[in-house]
Amino acid sequence: MIDLHTHSAVSDGTDTPTELVATAAAAGVTVLALTDHDTTAGWDEAAAALRGLGSAGSASGAPGLRLVRGAEFSTVSPDGHGGTVTAHLLGYLFDPADPDIVAEQERVRGSRRERVRAMGERMAAGGLPIDGDALLARLPADSPAGRPHIGQALVDAGVVGSVPQAFEELLRKDGPYYVEKYNTPIAAAIAMIAAAGGVAVFAHPFARRRGPCVDAAVIRDLAATGLHGVEVDHPDHDADDRAALRALAAEEGLLVTGSSDYHGTNKTTPIAAETTATPVLDALVRRATGAEVLAG
Repeated sequence: MIDLHTHSAVSDGTDTPTELVATAAAAGVTVLALTDHDTTAGWDEAAAALRGLGSAGSASGAPGLRLVRGAEFSTVSPDGHGGTVTAHLLGYLFDPADPDIVAEQERVRGSRRERVRAMGERMAAGGLPIDGDALLARLPADSPAGRPHIGQALVDAGVVGSVPQAFEELLRKDGPYYVEKYNTPIAAAIAMIAAAGGVAVFAHPFARRRGPCVDAAVIRDLAATGLHGVEVDHPDHDADDRAALRALAAEEGLLVTGSSDYHGTNKTTPIAAETTATPVLDALVRRATGAEVLAG
């Protein structure tokens, strides 16, 4: 099983990179992509966990797990109707030391942290027991803080029963506490990933339950400017949208990926709930020159 979209506690998941690797191995995942939001800070720990797992696997004769290192980039995209929407872009196997990527990820992480602080202020003003500064103080310095961290703080304070409930009732984009953050223009992010030897895949482009989405014409335009693939099989895509995206990918020569978007206990979706076909992974790896797939 190949799962190309997962998150660790380095961003907004609940498993450490070490725990994520162990969870994947226990679930029978053969290839795992670590794609934390706007950071590569979990790569080294995941690689170390993989090496440890590989030693144990060699001793027992069990097949090894392979690790695809990546990130999920926060971007803004044309929506195809004269406006813009937030969009997520998966970058795989790029050079993590590329100066443009390093600088842009730092910029986005800074904006993320400012948003958490601002949303915390709005919630406190509204009578909710949330302190944005205190929340940030509990997180590692320079971490990509996000709404799930606020959601967990709301759970801890007894305001809601779960992080998904927090999103539904208090953290949604049309809610009174929402604050926008800086996002990289998607075409610039695609070019940046390619220049760093990576492969860019549009994450869950038709996830309509999350809010407004791009029109298919936008994906066609991005395919002409370097987009490599589209995440079709995703828990937030219904059957009609999967069929439409699959047809679009065939027309434009885009890779079709599938993945769980696993976040640990912050979401109910289990790891490898959706998967990618082996030939697609092979094509993705052939196109990448910035980093190698690691074997356990």
